[in-house]
Amino acid sequence: MPNLFTVGGYKIYFWSNENGEPIHVHVSKGKPSPNSTKIWLTKKGGCILANNASQIPGKELNTLMTLISAQFFLICSAWKNSS
Repeated sequence: MPNLFTVGGYKIYFWSNENGEPIHVHVSKGKPSPNSTKIWLTKKGGCILANNASQIPGKELNTLMTLISAQFFLICSAWKNSS
């Protein structure tokens, strides 16, 4: 499970066995969880909320999505290197 970065107590990571799915990250407060929020990365460099299973408040979620978009190339590189 590559942990990409931590912001404000939220871990941004992906599970290394998700190679069949499009590039996405999971976000959870504290330690990684199977019930985490999932955010897909788009081909244009943005991101889309798949689900907010960990119920991150809207303002914090928007900030996290902005940061995830800003780290698009880092995330894509880590994803490709994990397979």
